[in-house]
Amino acid sequence: MAFSSTISSSRIVHSPAALAYQSKPNNNQNNKKIFHCRSFSPLPFISRLSYASRRQKGESLNKHILASVTDISVDKLTEEAHIPKGQMWSVHKFGGTCVGTSQRIKNVGEIIVNDDTERKLIVVSAMSKVTDMMYDLIYKAQSRNDSYLSALDAVFEKHQLTACDLLDGDELAGFLSRLHHDINNLKAMLRAIYIAGHATESFTDFVVGHGELWSAQMLAAVVRKNGIDCKWMDTREVLIVNPTSSNQVDPDFSESEKRLEKWFSQSPSNTIIATGFIASTPDNIPTTLKRDGSDFSAAIMGALLRAHQVTIWTDVDGVYSADPRKVSEAVILRTLSYQEAWEMSYFGANVLHPRTIIPVMRYDIPIVIRNIFNLSAPGTMICRPPVDENEDEQIIDSPVKGFATIDNLALVNVEGTGMAGVPGTANAIFGAVKDVGANVIMISQASSEHSVCFAVPEKEVKAVAEALESKFREALNAGRLSQVAIVPNCSILAAVGQKMASTPGVSATLFNALAKANINIRAIAQGCSEYNITVVLKREDCIRALRAVHSRFYLSRTTIAMGIIGPGLIGATLLDQLRDQAAVLKEDFNIDLRVMGVTGSRTMVLSDTGIDLSTWRELLKEKGEVADLEKFTQLVHGNHFIPNTVLVDCTADSNVASRYHDWLRRGIHVITPNKKANSGPLDQYLKLRSLQRKSYTHYFYEATVGAGLPIISTLRGLLETGDHILRIEGIFSGTLSYLFNSFVGTRSFSEVVAEAKEAGYTEPDPRDDLSGTDVARKVIILARESGLKLELSDLPVRSLVPEPLKACASAEEFMKQLPQFDEELAKQRQEAEDAGEVLRYVGVVDAINKEGRVELRRYKKDHPFAQLSGSDNIIAFTTKRYKEQPLIVRGPGAGAQVTAGGIFSDILRLASYLGAPS
Repeated sequence: MAFSSTISSSRIVHSPAALAYQSKPNNNQNNKKIFHCRSFSPLPFISRLSYASRRQKGESLNKHILASVTDISVDKLTEEAHIPKGQMWSVHKFGGTCVGTSQRIKNVGEIIVNDDTERKLIVVSAMSKVTDMMYDLIYKAQSRNDSYLSALDAVFEKHQLTACDLLDGDELAGFLSRLHHDINNLKAMLRAIYIAGHATESFTDFVVGHGELWSAQMLAAVVRKNGIDCKWMDTREVLIVNPTSSNQVDPDFSESEKRLEKWFSQSPSNTIIATGFIASTPDNIPTTLKRDGSDFSAAIMGALLRAHQVTIWTDVDGVYSADPRKVSEAVILRTLSYQEAWEMSYFGANVLHPRTIIPVMRYDIPIVIRNIFNLSAPGTMICRPPVDENEDEQIIDSPVKGFATIDNLALVNVEGTGMAGVPGTANAIFGAVKDVGANVIMISQASSEHSVCFAVPEKEVKAVAEALESKFREALNAGRLSQVAIVPNCSILAAVGQKMASTPGVSATLFNALAKANINIRAIAQGCSEYNITVVLKREDCIRALRAVHSRFYLSRTTIAMGIIGPGLIGATLLDQLRDQAAVLKEDFNIDLRVMGVTGSRTMVLSDTGIDLSTWRELLKEKGEVADLEKFTQLVHGNHFIPNTVLVDCTADSNVASRYHDWLRRGIHVITPNKKANSGPLDQYLKLRSLQRKSYTHYFYEATVGAGLPIISTLRGLLETGDHILRIEGIFSGTLSYLFNSFVGTRSFSEVVAEAKEAGYTEPDPRDDLSGTDVARKVIILARESGLKLELSDLPVRSLVPEPLKACASAEEFMKQLPQFDEELAKQRQEAEDAGEVLRYVGVVDAINKEGRVELRRYKKDHPFAQLSGSDNIIAFTTKRYKEQPLIVRGPGAGAQVTAGGIFSDILRLASYLGAPS
C-alpha cells in the first residue's frame, strides 16, 4: 500500500515533497549544517475500509487529509463480524523465491486454489531480490547517488512486467494505477532522503516494505482470477510489535488480536493474502519483523487464528540432518520438536529462526516446511513430539536428529589460579564482552573455576581480547590471571536431538566418531537439558568432523570409503566378492562398504559417491584416467562425506608399500597382502607399527602370510593372552606345497614345475617361487610379530633355483634348461623315502635362539607336514602353552579366491573395530 502524506508529532499532515526540516549543527562535520526530518512518521494511517472505498471510487489520496489510527479507538468500533478461530484455518507462507517470477506466482495461486482447507491465510514475501533492491534505493539516496532514480525505475519495471503477464482487465488497470501511485510516492520520499543524506530506521522500514505490498496485491488478483473470493491484507494494520533492539521485535498479541478482529469485520473472507515482514509499532510507526520476518509473520498469524497448521513454502524438501552442501548424504527429517528446531537454527542450520517457533508453540500448532518445486515431498513437520514416539523409526534409530556448524569463530580462554573461588569473576568477564557488543556463541568452564573459555565470532575477537586485557590488567600484572589466550580459526559442531537426554552413550558415540576420524576437540559444552552437545574444533577439521558424526549416527553403524589399488587377479577377485556381498552386509550387519576408486599402474577410475561394482571393469577401461596415486588418495579420503577411509593394496609393489606410513599418519586405514612393508628395512617397519599403535588408524595384513588362513591373528591372540612363542614352523608357500606334494614316485622336479606353471599355480617366472624369497618374507613378518628384530638379509635361504639358471634371460629359457638339474633333488627325495620321510620346503622362526631360516627339510610320513595335499599351507606354533602338542593351522594358502577372502576378512575386522556389530 502506498501513501501520499505523512504525520508529524503535532498531527500536522505533510506531503513527502514538502517535509519540514530543521538545521542542526553537526560537531563531526565542522559545524556544517545538515537537514534532519522533524518527527517524521512515514506511514499515513487510515482505516483499510476508508482506503479501499476511496480506491474503488478512484479518488486520489493526495486530495485528503487523513486522520491517524491513533484517533480511532479500536474498543469503540462496532464489529459486525467476528473472525472465527481454530482448526478451520490453515496458514501458508511463500518466500521470495516462491514468487520470484510471474510463472511462480501462478504456481502459488494454484496451490492456494487447490488447498481444501475451509479458511486460509497466505503470507507472502516480496518477489525474489526486491527487498534487496529497496534497501539499495535507500543506500543510494542517502549517499546522494542520483542512480537511485534509475534503480527505482527498475523496481517499477519488474512489477509492471510481472503484472502484465499475470493480470488483465480491471485487475491489471487497478494494480498498475496503485503501482504508479506508489512509485511516485517513493520517488518523493527518496528525494527527501537524498536531500537529508540520512534515512531513519522507520523511514527505511516503510520504503522496503513495498515489495510485500505489491506481491500480495498481485497474488490476491491471481487467486480472484481463478474464481476464489480473496482479500489482501496490509499487515501493518494488524500486527503490532514492540521493538526491543535493532534486530528484534516482540509481538503485542493482545493488540494484534483486536486489530485482526477489526480488519476482518471490514473485509471478511475465507481466503486472505497477507503481507509478510512488515508490521507497526504501538505508535503506528511502520517497522519490520527483521530477520526471517515473513516466517515470523506467518507464525504470529497462525497463533492469532489458532490455525491447525502453518506451512512454510521454500525451495528445499525440508530440514536436513546436516548441511547437504557439506554432507552429500544428509537426509530429510520427517519431524522435529520445537526444541530441536530451536537448537539447530541457533547453530546455523537452515531451519526457522527460534522466534518464529514461539508463537505457534504456545498453541501446539505444527509448522511444516515444504518445497514448492517438489510438491510430492512431504517436508518436515516441527511440532510437539507425541508421548509415544515408537512410530517414528528415525527417532529410534538415531537419538541425534541433526548436526549444524558455525564457522569463523575464535576461542577465548581466560585462565588463572586467582579465579578459583572468587565471586563475580565470570560476571566481570562477560560484562567486558557485553560492553564491546560481542556475541558469545558458547561457554565452557571447568568445575575448578581455573579457566573460562568461550567462543565469539572471529571478527569480534580482537575487541574482546583488548577489553578483557584492559579489564583485568591489574590481575594479569599481579599473576592472579595467567593469560587471556586467543585460539583463532575455530568452528563449532553441534549435535541436536531431544532423545539424547534419555539415550545412554550418545556422547561416547559422538566423541568416538571424532576420535576415529583423527579429529581433536578444543572445547566441549552441554546443557543439562541434553538437547545439544557442542564441540569446538579447528576450522579445517569441521567438515570432516561433520561427515564423521553424521556417518556414525545416520548412514550406517559403519560406513567405509575404500580405494582398491591393483585390480589384478587378487584385486579383481576382491572387487567381485565385494559386489556380491555388499548388499547383504548393509542389510544384515549395517556395514556400508563403498569403493570410491580403483587404480592400476596405468589407469584409475574415481567416484564421489561409490563405483558400481557390476561395471568397474568397463568403467576402468572406457572412462579411466591416467593413474595418479596421490590424486587417488586425496579423492578417496578427502572429497566425500564418509569419514572412515581404507586403502587396500593388492599389489606386490614396494613403492606403494612405502606410502603406508603417510596414509596412516593422515588417518587412512591400510589393508594389504603386500609383504614388502612388513619385511622391508627393520627401522621402517618399527616406525610403521609405532604409528599404528599411537593412532586410531588400523593396519591389517593377515593375507601377507597365509592368504586366507588366520596366521597373524592366531599369533597375536597367543601373545596378547600372555603366551610365549618358542618356535613357528610351517609350509608357507602354496606353490611349493603343491610342488613337493606332487614330487613323488618317478616324477622329475622339472616335470612337476612345468605342470604347476601350466595350471597357474606359480608366478609367470617360476624362479620367483623357487628362490624362497617369498617364504623368507613371511618368516620375517612372523619373526617381527613375535618380537624378533631381524632383517631379511639375516635369514639363510635355501634356493631351489640352480645357480647356473639364475641368470637365464627369460622364464622360457629357465624352464627349458631346468631338467638338466633334476638329479640332485631326485637324489634327496630317494634318500628321504628310504628313511620313511618326505621332503618339505619350510620356514622356521626360532624365538629361543632369535633367528629364522628357510630350508628344505625331511619329515616322517606320520608328521602333519607330510600329510598335506594340493597347495595347502600348514603352520605349527610351539609355545609355552602348546609345548608338547603344537597348535596347528592348516588350509589353502594360495589362490585368488582365498587370498581375496583373507583381505575381505580384514575389511570386516576393520568394520568391527569401527563400530559394526560383532
